[in-house]
Amino acid sequence: MIISRAVSLFLRFAEFVCAAIVLGILAYWIHQVRDVNGDPRGRDIYTLVVSVLGVLAALALLIPTTSSFMHAPVDLIFSALWFAAFGLLVQGLNNDACGGTFQWGVIRAGGFCGQYRAAEAFSFLAAIFWFTSFLLSLWVARKAKSGNVVVADGHRSRRRWGRRSAV
Repeated sequence: MIISRAVSLFLRFAEFVCAAIVLGILAYWIHQVRDVNGDPRGRDIYTLVVSVLGVLAALALLIPTTSSFMHAPVDLIFSALWFAAFGLLVQGLNNDACGGTFQWGVIRAGGFCGQYRAAEAFSFLAAIFWFTSFLLSLWVARKAKSGNVVVADGHRSRRRWGRRSAV
């Protein structure tokens, strides 16, 4: 259980970092669009909202509690939200002058295309991390249900009546 808790903390921190990066990139881009009297697109607003919710959820779930592995539905929902945001960013990138998804030759230092592709990449990573958290919580729930819990002396046994050993 120690390894699964460490992996869970790593995944939550990675979810937070990815969401914060996407949030920063898109907030900056939306600020730049508003300065030139333009309106941000709906896909960018959606991704911004998902990244704000992702930052808040990752921070809330980063706090280790006894039920920290029982958030599988939340993990699955956020994974679906992030995959949808990734798809919207890919579709938006194909509609812009940045070329297709795998045309990396149009990226310039500090340009719009590089920032947009970074937001796209980190939204995909966030989706993968949320889905991995979902799989980890399912695995931990399955292990806890089967009764294969390791007690302090290293033997696998079922905990009965709240006791760790019969000493």
